[in-house]
Amino acid sequence: MSRRKEPVIPNALLDQLLAGGAASAAFEQGGLLDSLKKALTERALNAEMDHHLATGEGAGNTRNGYG
Repeated sequence: MSRRKEPVIPNALLDQLLAGGAASAAFEQGGLLDSLKKALTERALNAEMDHHLATGEGAGNTRNGYG
């Protein structure tokens, strides 16, 4: 009895991403994978900056000795 994990990315989504093009084109320079990596990296960095720049309620200006 083998336990097989379900794929993290559903097959239906993969079919949509690869529709209209050859699967090998996804691995070429400037292809689908490069676009996905760029979008994922930008989203992660933006979320990190949003978290870093957010000021919590009641947070004083302790870096300048006030609050």
